[in-house]
Amino acid sequence: MMVPSVSIGLPVYNGERYLEKSIQSLLAQTRDDFEILISDNHSSDRTREICESYARADRRIRYTRNPENLGAAENYNRVFREAAGRYFKWASHDDLCAPEFLARCVAVLETDPSVVLCYPRTTFIDEEGNSIGLYEETDEFTDPHPSVRLRTWLFERSGAWCNAVFGVIRSDVLRRTPLIGKYNSSDVILLGELLLRGRMVRIPDVLFYRRDHEGRSVRAHADEEARAVWFDPSAAGRVQMPVWRWLRGYSSAIRRVPMNAGDKCRCGVLLSRWAMTQRGRLKDELLKSSRKNVAVRTRTV
Repeated sequence: MMVPSVSIGLPVYNGERYLEKSIQSLLAQTRDDFEILISDNHSSDRTREICESYARADRRIRYTRNPENLGAAENYNRVFREAAGRYFKWASHDDLCAPEFLARCVAVLETDPSVVLCYPRTTFIDEEGNSIGLYEETDEFTDPHPSVRLRTWLFERSGAWCNAVFGVIRSDVLRRTPLIGKYNSSDVILLGELLLRGRMVRIPDVLFYRRDHEGRSVRAHADEEARAVWFDPSAAGRVQMPVWRWLRGYSSAIRRVPMNAGDKCRCGVLLSRWAMTQRGRLKDELLKSSRKNVAVRTRTV
């Protein structure tokens, strides 16, 4: 069996409502040398039945089921660790991709080796699949200098939705990163490291349809602790310090990524400036952690 050029990783938990449409949109790709790796995070709905049915019908689909819910971060990372393709794409159970998504993104990656990730423009759709608005993105991450790309990411990025994480990524570059961290919004840090490693190109056409609905993770796990547990079940009851985690994540990425001394220095200065803009949140997280530690010690006395 030939190794596919693209691996699509689809982590899912209780996704029965939209899962079939998502799988169908992937199977309809005009570039068909791909595999779909589905990791079921111990769903309790019809997810298993749906996945097994599609896996029996199409040999490009491999379905596995975790013995327990490992959390979103580990499930996202698991599908990548099983990937064989030289390019990789994460897919979600509720979003849709246009038929040309893979072909257009892979064409960019095969043409320009300096590009590590390619993604299209995004529009939002509702529960019924109707368009509810284009996601406006004005920032670009195509400058040849990593420090310029990082500056745009830290200070000029438009919007909070990390649509680029669902683009097509060079697998060999992604393997050099820590992947998705077990903390809130860790995909932001992953994308930050990827853009340090190479250019990110956005296709000007809308080829990604992101479904906004009440069951979406950002809505179903709206408060900080619930979202942390969604990423990592073992985080329950722990003080969440996401901004400190982001600071450490960016700092580690700058140290890890091969860059010349000038770019490393400029990236370090940019991160220091960013930390200053976050000093209020960093202070609040330290105070929150301190109060919880005092409360724990008081209870144990």
